[in-house]
Amino acid sequence: MAEKKAKTKQSEFVRWFAPLLQALKDLGGSAAPREASQRVAEIEKVPDVLRNEVLGSGQERFHNQVCWPRQSLVWEGLIDSGTRGVWSLTPKGLATQLDAASARDIFLEQVRKRAALKKPTIAASENAADIDDKPEDTPQSDEDASLQSFLRVVKDFSPNGFERLSMRLLREAGFERVSVTGRSNDGGIDGVGVLQLNDLVSFNVVFQCKKWEGAVPPKEIRDLRGAMAGRAEKGIFLTTSTFTSSARAEAERPGAVPIELVDGEKLFDMFKRYELGLKPRTVFDIDLAFFEQFK
Repeated sequence: MAEKKAKTKQSEFVRWFAPLLQALKDLGGSAAPREASQRVAEIEKVPDVLRNEVLGSGQERFHNQVCWPRQSLVWEGLIDSGTRGVWSLTPKGLATQLDAASARDIFLEQVRKRAALKKPTIAASENAADIDDKPEDTPQSDEDASLQSFLRVVKDFSPNGFERLSMRLLREAGFERVSVTGRSNDGGIDGVGVLQLNDLVSFNVVFQCKKWEGAVPPKEIRDLRGAMAGRAEKGIFLTTSTFTSSARAEAERPGAVPIELVDGEKLFDMFKRYELGLKPRTVFDIDLAFFEQFK
């Protein structure tokens, strides 16, 4: 029974190699992570019930699964190793076609190489095929660990504490006159602010902050939009969790006032960008593709 579970884990990880490569090709060779996972979901016809699953850390399970193969495809020289903000194919990636078998071969070969770096023995190489989970000691694993630690800290705040934290973040992002409404009858709006685009143009913004455990449904987006009617040109919904695919579609619905969605992962990225409560550190990862050419 344990063996069957282990193989299932590995298939969940490796199965996204080929669809991710194809998704980036469909999107012109590059895409933001969220765009890439959206395209993978379309290619694989992933049902909403699976896309909306949330991990205990508050991350979207499906999007998290798609993010993991990126590092393996970087090691294979198929995806550029640049910033995580944009995933782009290399010339080799554009010319490569993957299927399930070749994806598994890539994964097992990389496991063997990385096992050899830690324990250069014949046994490490022979046992590589038995490794059935996501690779350890990667930029993605470091990132996930930091994200989970960040979300644990933030989720421990009181609702008022999360509102004040959001205020600080919005000020760092360039908002002025930011304040928390502090009124229970304010229609779901937790705060207001003004974004000054230039000397002549500014617009009013309202925001809502919620510490959710599950994915935020579309009803919450509609409620915020209704509450901001006549009061602001833009709405922002911040949460420690994630949003269902229906909620994301509702936020971008044509003809409706746009709502900017900030889930736990984006919240973490913004705190990193402004270095709010997060101390940067440098971690070096072995670029196996670089060293291969000198063998």
